[in-house]
Amino acid sequence: MSDDTRRISYRRKPLVLEGLDLGSCTSKWTVDYLSQVGGTKEVKIHVAAVAQMDFISKNFVYRTLPFNKLVQRAAEETHKEFFISQDERYYLRSLGEDPRKDIADIRQQFPSLGEDITFPMFFREEQFFSSVFRISSPGLQLWTHYDVMDNFLIQVTGKKRITLFSPRDAQYLYLSGSKSEVLNIDSPDLDKYPLFPKARRYECSLEAGDVLFIPALWFHNVVSEEFGVGVNVFLKHLPSECYDTTDTYGNKDPVAASRAMQILDRALKTLAELPEEYRDFYARQMVLRIQDKAYSKNSE
Repeated sequence: MSDDTRRISYRRKPLVLEGLDLGSCTSKWTVDYLSQVGGTKEVKIHVAAVAQMDFISKNFVYRTLPFNKLVQRAAEETHKEFFISQDERYYLRSLGEDPRKDIADIRQQFPSLGEDITFPMFFREEQFFSSVFRISSPGLQLWTHYDVMDNFLIQVTGKKRITLFSPRDAQYLYLSGSKSEVLNIDSPDLDKYPLFPKARRYECSLEAGDVLFIPALWFHNVVSEEFGVGVNVFLKHLPSECYDTTDTYGNKDPVAASRAMQILDRALKTLAELPEEYRDFYARQMVLRIQDKAYSKNSE
């Protein structure tokens, strides 16, 4: 493992990397080139009538388009052909050939385009999990969420604004699973989400050719300020046996974490058998024990 790899992996903090050799994709991947080389392969996409996509309420629809048509539409501000509205926005998150069994890997699903990109080798080969091809319309904003694997976000073309939140601020993000309910992070509804301002936000701007390292569990919110094309390389930070072997998306919590949450749910169900006064007392004792035994003693 190189010194650079150790520095990136061990610090467990987001880091923008500039000036890396990403291959010929940074000069080749124009709209015309992507349309021609990517061809007419059918892809499943998100289509939204609004800029802020919400995975909890599902304010978008899934549709299918030939890849070349997707690229052309995503690069447009308004559309002659559309599903919902003339100014609808498009988002591609590539999938494996059979998403139930296969991971996404640009080198497998889009081999001709995969030849153009060089992954930053800040990881061992056995850590590789997937490489996800992403295309976004200008102005599109993805919901705040965390991933359970480390992630190198390669911004090939276009510009993105990335807002990040530390895992330790999860208590302020109003989570539903791995996703935050706070959709508008720039002007949140403080009557509904009064604790949100306590979450410290970190922000960066990714230009074409930049790479952002996002450690596992760090929350991130992404705004495509321009039509953009990128690739996420997801890596296993933990030993392989820690992850769910049926997870082809890389977004299921580690096996031990899922098991612990199931045990907690059973414990809470058992506590519910007690009167409120007793339930409150023993619940507080449980919280104190968790804080003492499981919380990290390292300051951020």
